Amino acid sequence: MTDRMDGVRVLIYSHDTFGLGHLRRCRTIAHALVEKYKGLSVLILSGSPIIGSFDFRARVDFVRIPGVIKLYNGEYTSLGLHIDLSQTMAIRSSIIQHTAEMFAPNLFIVDKEPLGLRGELQETLSIMKERGTTLVLGLRDVMDEPTLLRREWKSRDLLPVLEDIYDEIWVYGHDQFWDPLAEMDVPASVREKMIYTGYLRRTVPQATKLPPVVDLEQPYLLVTAGGGGDGDQMIDWVLRAYETGAELMRAVLVMGPFMRPEMQAEVHERAASLDTVEVLTFDSHLELLMEKAAGVVAMGGYNTFCEILSLDKPALIMPRVAPRKEQLVRAQRASELGVARMFDPSDATRIEDFVKALQELPHQPKPSSAMLPGFMDGVENVGRLAGRHFHPNADRHLSLVETGG
Repeated sequence: MTDRMDGVRVLIYSHDTFGLGHLRRCRTIAHALVEKYKGLSVLILSGSPIIGSFDFRARVDFVRIPGVIKLYNGEYTSLGLHIDLSQTMAIRSSIIQHTAEMFAPNLFIVDKEPLGLRGELQETLSIMKERGTTLVLGLRDVMDEPTLLRREWKSRDLLPVLEDIYDEIWVYGHDQFWDPLAEMDVPASVREKMIYTGYLRRTVPQATKLPPVVDLEQPYLLVTAGGGGDGDQMIDWVLRAYETGAELMRAVLVMGPFMRPEMQAEVHERAASLDTVEVLTFDSHLELLMEKAAGVVAMGGYNTFCEILSLDKPALIMPRVAPRKEQLVRAQRASELGVARMFDPSDATRIEDFVKALQELPHQPKPSSAMLPGFMDGVENVGRLAGRHFHPNADRHLSLVETGG
């Protein structure tokens, strides 16, 4: 059902320091909101350098703030500007604040970082709260390994922010899959604000006028490194498996736009001698490729995980373990529940084991065979949760979410 919400505005913040995950999650939420509420407008604040490569629905637009990238050692640096990081952060903060003041949103959704990158949202959040804007923090299912997250958030004193600033905390996952604030001393008042929405279901976009970049009719495994900035190990293992000469289904390998140029060149060179491996740099409509795949090899980022679940594809997940262990935690839990299989490329692991896993992949049980009730209800629930704040007289404490937990 579609409701009219003329003049209602939603602002979404996505800091985007690494990969594509934050942007794609925010884009999914924005599209769901404008589809459900006619007349509503959504503006996304993003630091992604490739946000312009994605298409957006009517009434969704974006403001691109200067990019910052997180290095493997955990430090940050300016992405495009050859200026000091502090200057870049000052520019970002100013753009964010002025955009929020001029746009005057009814609802402000902040993705993952309670105060934004390096606290850049602090002033903006204070202004929005004073104006009566509803403030929502959106968390993915797994933030990081609990000990690491507890240490990080304690050093930044973030729990009081959740208690004092935010009206609600939406967890884009299922309460029986994982608690993103596990093992943290979370006040009861914060727990009461947490609502598990379920995972954000993805749909395959309508066919574009462009011809498919690969043959979608012949069987293939889709290998996706997400943004590609940290996909070297997984891509190397896949290429090594095919270089053994073992009998394997054709692979369509998507490197990702942030893979290092030298690694991209190496991948193209190695794949050129393999008849059953095709290489793409990037495809903004990855759902089309995944829909036709017999199985998926991935690193286990949140968005790829959502796509795997949504399209019900057998998956082999090889998670990264730095700079965060988020993918490792998600892959381990997914394996425990039986919605995906994890492959651990430890020193003791032989390439023969990986070859066997690839051969078995198309025959694995589909995720739907192990999903919990309410697992994929995120888009619908986010729409309903947001809608409560567009009706001033509505009972905001009315429970509209059932996650089966």
